Amino acid sequence: MLDKINSLKTEIEGLTAANLDEVEVLRIKYLSKKGLVPALMNDFRSVPADQKRTVGQAINDLKTMATDKINGLREALSSAADDFSGVDLTRTPSPVKLGTRHPLSIVREEIVSIFRRLGFNIAEGPEIEDDWHVFSALNFAEDHPARDMQDTFFINRTPDVLLRTHTSSVQSRVMETTQPPIRIICPGRVYRNEAISARAHCFFHQVEALYVDKDVTFADLRQTLLYFAREMFGSDTKIRLRPSFFPFTEPSAEMDISCNLCGGKGCSFCKHTGWVEILGCGMVDPNVLDACGIDSKVYSGFALGMGVERITNLKYQVKDLRMFSENDTRFLEEFTAAH
Repeated sequence: MLDKINSLKTEIEGLTAANLDEVEVLRIKYLSKKGLVPALMNDFRSVPADQKRTVGQAINDLKTMATDKINGLREALSSAADDFSGVDLTRTPSPVKLGTRHPLSIVREEIVSIFRRLGFNIAEGPEIEDDWHVFSALNFAEDHPARDMQDTFFINRTPDVLLRTHTSSVQSRVMETTQPPIRIICPGRVYRNEAISARAHCFFHQVEALYVDKDVTFADLRQTLLYFAREMFGSDTKIRLRPSFFPFTEPSAEMDISCNLCGGKGCSFCKHTGWVEILGCGMVDPNVLDACGIDSKVYSGFALGMGVERITNLKYQVKDLRMFSENDTRFLEEFTAAH
């Protein structure tokens, strides 16, 4: 019996394991209910009475030694598994690509930068607006089509609360609270109840500018537009103004620039006209100034507005407006060099 105990002792002393699973196998083999060490207790019954004390002590020592050995193997392997020395725990498990700025953000910042150089300050306002600031203060008639549900998102069917259809509402808010001189640029998101397609979307981005002071003329507007066009599209860019109509400006105009793809010679992009329309503008209607508390007999001003998506299309030839809001990384990666 003692020889068997000593043999198991020698065997257990030499135990090794490569991982925690192997340690568990050894535990089951030697220490489980049907393991080799507990099995010695069955043989203990046949040991002569005068040897029971010696053999019993030897079995207990063997069990203690086996337990310590297996626990030692488990602790050693656990410590090795938890050893993170030399490992940077702040790193992500896989490489993360650096992001790029959205093309609309790139173009918007460029537009704002150009007008900042002319002394314009940024003004912002709420996207959820009231009828007064979006329509009434801007000389929209009660039966104007823009008030129709087909064009405007009203909140909870309340006619006085809506998602702004243009950032001109920021202009009316500033004119209500500020006396001239006023020189602001208003970038922001706007909403219109339109079917989504390659050429239209239910939300898009605008940048509008307003200048109100004494003796502001249409010549000031034209010179501002020419400066903007040449800074944005190149020093050779030409502009032309065509008569138009907007409720909040009089006279009103739409501005075209010479096609930056063909240089004004005519191509498919400009429909072979040599010109591309980019924005609307005009002199602030006196009714708008008076409605906002500014004396139209003393002050005059001009306003202009453009769609950021439109300018981005001209710079980067993006033909589908939906691509701007789909967050397709393949599309966004094309603008890595445009920072």
